[in-house]
Amino acid sequence: MIGSVGICEMNRRVRRKCAKGTQKLDLPNQPETEDADYLKLNADGFVDWTRLPDDTVIQLFTHLNYRDRANFSSACKSWRSLGSSSCLWQSLDLRAHKCDWGIMASLASRCANLQKLRFRGADNADSLINLQAKNLKDLSGDYCRKLTDSTLAVIVARHKLLESLQLGPDFCERITSDAIVAIGFCCPMLKKLRLSGIRDVTKDALNALATHCPDLSEIGFIDCLKVDEVALGKVLSLRFLSVAGTTSLKWDLVGENWSKLPNLIGLDVSRTDVVPNVVMRLFSSLKTLKVLCAFNCPSLEEDTTVFTKSSCHGKMMLSFFNDTFKELSPMFPKTEKEQNIFSDWRNESLKKDDNLDELMTWIEWILSHSLLRIAESNPHGLDQFWLTQGADLLLSLLQSSQEDVQERAATGLATFVVVDDENTNVDVGRAEAVMKGGGIQLLLNLARSWKEGIQSEATKAIANLSVNPAFAKSVAGGGGIAILASLARSMNRLVAEEAAGGLWNLSVGEEHKGAIAEAGGIKALVDLIFKWPKGGDGVLERAAGALANLAADDKCSMEVATVGGINALVTLARKCKHEGVQEQAARALANLAAHGDSNTNNAAVGQEAGALEALVLLIRSQHDGVRQEAAGALWNLSFDDRNREGIALAGGVEALVALAQSCSNASSSLQERAAGALWGLSVSEANSIAIGREGGVAPLITLARSQTEDVHETAAGALWNLAFNPGNALRIVEDGGVPALIHLCSSSMSKMARFMAALALAYMFDGRMDEYALVGSSAESASKSVGLERARKMALKHIETFVLTFADPHAFSAAALSSAPAPLAQVTESARILEAGHLRCSGAEIGRFVSMLRNQSPVLKACAAFALLQFTVPGGRHAPHHVNLLQDSGAPRVLRAAAAAASAPLEAKIFARIVLRNLEHHQIEASV
Repeated sequence: MIGSVGICEMNRRVRRKCAKGTQKLDLPNQPETEDADYLKLNADGFVDWTRLPDDTVIQLFTHLNYRDRANFSSACKSWRSLGSSSCLWQSLDLRAHKCDWGIMASLASRCANLQKLRFRGADNADSLINLQAKNLKDLSGDYCRKLTDSTLAVIVARHKLLESLQLGPDFCERITSDAIVAIGFCCPMLKKLRLSGIRDVTKDALNALATHCPDLSEIGFIDCLKVDEVALGKVLSLRFLSVAGTTSLKWDLVGENWSKLPNLIGLDVSRTDVVPNVVMRLFSSLKTLKVLCAFNCPSLEEDTTVFTKSSCHGKMMLSFFNDTFKELSPMFPKTEKEQNIFSDWRNESLKKDDNLDELMTWIEWILSHSLLRIAESNPHGLDQFWLTQGADLLLSLLQSSQEDVQERAATGLATFVVVDDENTNVDVGRAEAVMKGGGIQLLLNLARSWKEGIQSEATKAIANLSVNPAFAKSVAGGGGIAILASLARSMNRLVAEEAAGGLWNLSVGEEHKGAIAEAGGIKALVDLIFKWPKGGDGVLERAAGALANLAADDKCSMEVATVGGINALVTLARKCKHEGVQEQAARALANLAAHGDSNTNNAAVGQEAGALEALVLLIRSQHDGVRQEAAGALWNLSFDDRNREGIALAGGVEALVALAQSCSNASSSLQERAAGALWGLSVSEANSIAIGREGGVAPLITLARSQTEDVHETAAGALWNLAFNPGNALRIVEDGGVPALIHLCSSSMSKMARFMAALALAYMFDGRMDEYALVGSSAESASKSVGLERARKMALKHIETFVLTFADPHAFSAAALSSAPAPLAQVTESARILEAGHLRCSGAEIGRFVSMLRNQSPVLKACAAFALLQFTVPGGRHAPHHVNLLQDSGAPRVLRAAAAAASAPLEAKIFARIVLRNLEHHQIEASV
């Protein structure tokens, strides 16, 4: 007999396929573009795309990422030359690439006029000098924790025309003031310097900047441990300054020295312990100061009444306790709606003001950085801020012309909605605020961008927000599924990873699974596993997780198998060492194997080379999630006869018994799957004997005592199977299983648990165990006999009580006095356990119940008739199978005898009559 584990859930106008530079097209008679003459069909009826004018090709290239540009450049010699044009290489983003010295050297010939460069990590920084980009003006790097003074010094020495240098937002733990001194000496044209996480910004470093960088108008020392306040006050060229998150600042020195900065327009002290009197001094002393950004400054938030318009001398103060849109609105007197100030500023119809542009550009950057940092730390008490202005600010910043601001705003949206990382809980109110502000369309538009950094962060936001069902529905309705499926095919691992995450979250909804399959999402997810088999644990986990959700749907599970998903998932289970990947791969295999009656995936998974061995190995993992999903997969796979024996040959019995022995304090889900897998394996008598021999009885008895219904129900099923073997039955008695089963039989809220516990007790005391109990000395045998008789009486008493709970007195009286179908149907209705229709018995088990009908015990007769009633009720999943077994074994004769026996209890007679009626019903149905 076997039960099952459930399925586990958690603007291009025309797109043309190109082949070898040509394509057969049906072109309109009238040209739609000025280049149409170049796209006329040749004699073979094809278009020769290489005939496009050079300026058109270059314009096309500007809308491609670097990888696609390189692919197109390889089409012909002419395009190769155009692809190297310096105008296409003024900006370069290498964050998604690992570029060694050789790759950088190969790019050098194209980078003579490179103006802007973004990189990621110390390894890429080491090889930057090989680019020979002597005209570089803007350099930005992230993930620079391992970047050293010496490497940074060499970089700035080779790029003396730098005007902007930014390293962060992660901490630059190995950068010291020595590197800042080198920056000052080597970069005399520097205008903007933003560094994060410097331990100590000394006097010498700041003096070097003040002396050698006369045009330095912006400094950001963000999340630094210490900054020399006096020396910073002497960098007189400063117009914008941020010390957000910097600790150990002496605010008396700040008030005294920074109040003398003659050109300071914007100051950011967010996430510091700045005190009110220093703020008031800066407001009164700095005539040029227009904006002070002070988000998450506890000392200022204690008493906000001191910051009146007059006390702030007309300065704008951005903080939690002020409306940012309202504070900035005086700069835009013509704006009708305060929330539109950013879009109105960007609108080309407004008169351009260089000073205003400079200030607003800085404000955008500061806001994006501060809001992201605050979202990451997720301090308590900010719900009202996020709902009233925080979400709208992030949505406004999404539309910035600054790429890094857009990215941080998207990351901020992805972060601030998640209020519980471990359980991926999304705040409903915050998600609704994003939807209300038009965030879905904004994010989907950014996800279509050719800029992969923006693609990645926008997709991450879509993925996180899609945890919310309403948001997920809107994403799907807005075409988001097709966008995510397309991005999952990206050659950029970071983009593909976030797209897979979005499909993972969307696939939780049953209504989205079919759409994902139709959009080609399943194949894209399977392809991801083969595309990044190593070094991409994040993308692999998300792809496997999405496939696990999709595999829960019958049609989608067949699609997963068709496109090679079984092989891909088994490969992950066998070779990947990352626990998150292992867990999702095992869950996906479990769900694929859960459709045994509707497709062949169960058998296909078991027949995949190494699948069963890999899952058995995962059972021994130290990670509970991996063990749980692997056990669930083995449980489902054990429905197939070949799989069941294959699991045993792979050491599954020993592994699962060990798991059951070790999971007494684990989660109920793990306990349920451990018991369930043993239940599935124990269908085979050889496996049942092996489970008993390996010590599997005792832990199952422990699990049968669980207060969790799913756990003790599954354990009862396993013990029922084990009790079929007399040796195991004796082990159950000796290990204290009788009281545990009696308790289940009488007290469980689960009818199935009570039913299977009663059947296990019936197996144990139908007489077949007696000969095993008599092995040993006469004294031992006598002692065992007395103990068994006592246990037998207790068991039979509770079996009888259990059966009688399904015997309605009025219905039984009516059935006893009449042979009409209606009274029997009424008894069946009150006695039927619906879930029992999912149980499948072997011929030997059915034969044993038939034998019980001849047993001397009236209780066992009633119990056997009750069991056979459950297994033959019309409409039951396996009822036809059981009816055939009963017919083949000659059971009708025994049933008629039981129904007519004068000494049999009334319930046995009535139940036997119902079973006979069920047999007749199936015969009639079969003949029709």
